[in-house]
Amino acid sequence: MIYKVLYQELPDEIPVRERTKSLYVEADSVKEVRQKLGRQNYKINIEFIQPLDTAHLDYEKQAEHFTVENV
Repeated sequence: MIYKVLYQELPDEIPVRERTKSLYVEADSVKEVRQKLGRQNYKINIEFIQPLDTAHLDYEKQAEHFTVENV
């Protein structure tokens, strides 16, 4: 399953909607997404991890910034 991770670039930054970024990770669970990002030493402040169903994933794939991270 593909998960959309909403995050702030700086780990101690207060979440501000205008500075929220996203990345996409393939994993079996939310816990696995967190573990993968932790193992790769991503220094980010994770706001939310959202599983993408088929329709939502198809919509996200249309965006030019869509790439699944290899973690």
